Amino acid sequence: MDAVQQYLWSNAVGDLVPWPAQAEAVRQFGLTYDQVESLILEKGLLPARYQRNRTTVSIDEQLQLFKSRVAVIGCGGLGGYIIEELARLGVGQIVAIDPDIFEEHNLNRQLLASPASLGKAKVDAAAARVAEINPAVTLEAVKEAFTTANGKQLLQRVTVAVDALDSIGFRLELADVCTEMEIPMVYGAIGGWYGHVATQLPGDTTVQRTYRNWVEGKGIEKQLGNPAFTPAVVASLQVAEVCKILLGKGELLRHRKLSIDLLEMEIFEVSYEAPAELVRAA
Repeated sequence: MDAVQQYLWSNAVGDLVPWPAQAEAVRQFGLTYDQVESLILEKGLLPARYQRNRTTVSIDEQLQLFKSRVAVIGCGGLGGYIIEELARLGVGQIVAIDPDIFEEHNLNRQLLASPASLGKAKVDAAAARVAEINPAVTLEAVKEAFTTANGKQLLQRVTVAVDALDSIGFRLELADVCTEMEIPMVYGAIGGWYGHVATQLPGDTTVQRTYRNWVEGKGIEKQLGNPAFTPAVVASLQVAEVCKILLGKGELLRHRKLSIDLLEMEIFEVSYEAPAELVRAA
């Protein structure tokens, strides 16, 4: 590895290693992109692709993101944007879980959907997209529905689980598995102009309390549908929460939920420390 490190140092511009130098290190030394990225970050250098991160995310924190493993459950409206942003942020391992294929009604809002992808597995599209935009990120594609039966296996070694489901029943199962495995969960839900975001740490019950009166069915999304912008907004807020959890910084949406109304452009905060009530508008 000394020869690789010497090559990277000699081709760095300041402390930035340009993409052509990384690609050449992969070719010349028979390494993978993730191995090269690991070497760069561990030596205090920064892949040049992350240079706009650096005032927000230090090199040490970028290495921490690279060593993290995040599960995204659902690769549709929310999940596609979440996976895109996690890969561009530099999260090193992503587990994408979804049993579905793309259908024509997905084309209006799902980032990974295109006419060419119709009939194809969503997790395969996620893997192809991540390989295209950031080859140093490893995406594990799991074409299965998440349930309590397989949940523990699917979330092995996961640092954070991100809810991108369109089923309340499966969301509650995810919350239960995360609680049992002591894995932080970032919750997101969308419908029409509206969305919810919250973070649930082990022992919390925000998700369960949100749906305490739920009986059956997919929820409001089924009636309201979703335009292109709602999943993009909510997914971005979820990724911000994931980043804070992984880096241990900032104030999490814990014991509280953001309720987002894009039609009136209002964001409300609902507290779950006391009986659910609207505590303030932001």
